[in-house]
Amino acid sequence: MDTVSSPDTAVVEELARRLAEDLRSRRLLTSERWAQALERVPRHLFAPGSGWAKPDRWNEIGFRIDHDQDSAAWWNAVYSDAAIIIQSDDGGIDPAEGRGESSSSVSAPGVVFPFLELLAPRRGDRVLEIGTGSGWTASLLSWWAGAEGITSIEVDPVVAAGAAANIEAAGFAPHLVVGDGLKGCPERAPFDRVHVTAGVADIPTAWIEQTRPGGLIVLPWQPGGATGHKLRLTVVDESTAVGSFHGRANYMMVRSQRSDHVWNSHHREDAAASMTRLDPRTVVRADLGAHLVSLALAPGIGWTVVSEPDGYSLLLQEAGNPEGSWAACDATPGAANYEVTQYGPRRLWDEVADAYLTWVSLGSPAAERFRLTIRPEETRLWVDQPNGVGWDLP
Repeated sequence: MDTVSSPDTAVVEELARRLAEDLRSRRLLTSERWAQALERVPRHLFAPGSGWAKPDRWNEIGFRIDHDQDSAAWWNAVYSDAAIIIQSDDGGIDPAEGRGESSSSVSAPGVVFPFLELLAPRRGDRVLEIGTGSGWTASLLSWWAGAEGITSIEVDPVVAAGAAANIEAAGFAPHLVVGDGLKGCPERAPFDRVHVTAGVADIPTAWIEQTRPGGLIVLPWQPGGATGHKLRLTVVDESTAVGSFHGRANYMMVRSQRSDHVWNSHHREDAAASMTRLDPRTVVRADLGAHLVSLALAPGIGWTVVSEPDGYSLLLQEAGNPEGSWAACDATPGAANYEVTQYGPRRLWDEVADAYLTWVSLGSPAAERFRLTIRPEETRLWVDQPNGVGWDLP
């Protein structure tokens, strides 16, 4: 990955301060020390000379950046709340073309710092990072806690080599591993903190086993695919952890847990049609607490939302099963009722609607009131009290 030379230090510091102020104004950065890290660990050292910038906004497509063609635009993009894509389709496509599926990036600062603040590392902590990527967060952690205690694992050898070069150029020397991050790094355990930079549906027991009691694991938990949650687990012992939820998180999934979810309304001639008074927009836009209940009561369903000026559709399909059950709920603004089409042994819209209404009947609890307990024999989602309302997850 080609990088560019640094301009005057004062220019970089001004760009970093401007970015920090933007993040503060949106409450994505609250720690002054992490704001200082933006200056001490310059983000441009981890960005390619040409690439694809994707601002952290809903439905944002992004744009090409090239330092040689437009250096001012390149610098502004690198020091903005945008992810810089450094790999697409696992290396099969030039990321600067803006095509394919993003498979590695310099993550957007507005995503990075809330997770780091949630991780709350301390000086001297032993930290395991899952997903080195560009090397930026491994370097931020090295600056904060001391490089000697940082272990970072990257599954892609090409990405790992680029990260190693970036980290060295930035002046840090954490312990870098090329391998499967889901297995952790037992030879460097126990860890005080585990920082996960890729979406995870199934949480590996290895991370809990390798974290000392009282230690924290912070990850984007995405059992429903694209919609995910910032989850912070506190480890109780080598097999038990209790988690809390801290907002939305949508990351690239770890490679071994990707789902090839593609909407496929097969056997449409055999589908059943009905009507509902429940607006699908109400379900989709509900608090993340409603989504958590749906994960428990309507599991294994991939959601696709289509929004157009003259209508809105929620498309549902069994995740990982292109020939499985599916449903579509189509809403037209101003209509008294909405059309539902469903196919297969599972009635997916009915499941999702019932889960949403169950959440409403509980008083519409916000996601912050939910907890997740992970034990060898069960993973349980509960509200307010461990012995109160809750569900065993599949």
